Order: sequence, then C-alpha cells, then structure tokens
Amino acid sequence: MRLARWSAALIILGVGAAAFRLSFSTLEDLARLARMPADDAWLFPLIVDGTILLATFGLLVCARHKSERNFFLGVLVVGALVSVAGNSVHAVAAGQPLPGWAAALVAAVAPISLLVDTHGLALLFRVAARQRAEAQAEPAPVPEPEPKPAAAALPAESAPEPVTDPVPEPEPVAPPAPVLAPVPDPAPALAPPAPVAPLPPVRSSRPVQTMLPLAVPVGGA
Repeated sequence: MRLARWSAALIILGVGAAAFRLSFSTLEDLARLARMPADDAWLFPLIVDGTILLATFGLLVCARHKSERNFFLGVLVVGALVSVAGNSVHAVAAGQPLPGWAAALVAAVAPISLLVDTHGLALLFRVAARQRAEAQAEPAPVPEPEPKPAAAALPAESAPEPVTDPVPEPEPVAPPAPVLAPVPDPAPALAPPAPVAPLPPVRSSRPVQTMLPLAVPVGGA
C-alpha cells in the first residue's frame, strides 16, 4: 500500500512537471505572437501559472471561510480557462502573428492578474489575522495535575474496621380500630289493652231480707 502511494505521488509530480514545461513554452511563444518584447515573453506563462498556484493555495488556507474561498475558486477557474485558451490559440495561429483583438486580450492578462493576485494576498493576510484572533480568544487548556505516587502499603496486620450492626428500622404500628358502643335494640311498642266488657249483675235466687234496727241499751245491762 505504501509503495502504491509513493508511486502515485511520483507519477503526479512527473506529469505536472511535463505539463508545466509544455504549457510554459506554448504561452511564451504566444506572447511573442502577440507582439510582446521577445526578452520578456517568458514572463507571460509565469503570470498565468503563478495565478493558478495562488488560487490553489488560497483554497487550502480559506477552507473554513466561505467568501474568501469562493473568490479563490473563481480565480482558479478563470486562470485555468486562460491557460487552456492560450494553448489552443497558439495551435490555431500556427506561428502567424495574432490579430489586433487577440493581441489586446493577451496584453490585458498581465495587469488583471496583478490586481487579482494583490487582492488575493490581502485576503490571505486578513484570514490569517482572523484565525490568530480566534486562537487568542479560546481559553488555554488547563494542564491536568499529574497523579501522585501511591502511598506505601499498610502493614498486613492492620486493625480491623469496627463493624456496626445495622439499626433495625421501627415497624409502622397500625392505629387502633375505633370501639363502637353497643346500640340497645329499641323496645317493642306495647299494644294498648283490649277493652273489658262490663259483666251483667248477678242476681241471687234467695230473697233479700230486710235488716231490722237493733236497740242498744245505754248504761249497761
């Protein structure tokens, strides 16, 4: 696995070096066809490829900052289009001088790149200052205290710890049931006495004798 990674890295470096060399020569010749001074034509590919490298590094630095990241992404896309278009125009020109409008476009690349690169550099400084301020605002981590070495072991025969019997919890006592007084049964109501019919008078069958008055002597016999 490690061999595969190193091989891929070497291949990328080789392809990148070859592509840069070929694009450099093409853009240098394109600058001569655009009637730039021959001694300064080699600066044109440096401007184009240098802007692409700046945009790539800006994307890496501003990965967490959306506005700056979008700016560098746009610069990367436009720089890549300029490089591809320059190589294509060079192939179409076939060594003939470029027309006036094409030469004007090639000549405008340098000042535009200067403005873009300067603004990109200012953004990088601003992002660096912002990241530094965020780092200072975060509280410094408090180092954890190192654990102290354990104390010497106590002798084997140590006094046993006193064993305390658990205190039983008092059981809840139910409240006494209320004692109700006996309720006397109600006495039955006495019935009124039945009326007694009057008995008819009993007449004797013997004749009633009339009592005669008796004379009582006064003063003794």
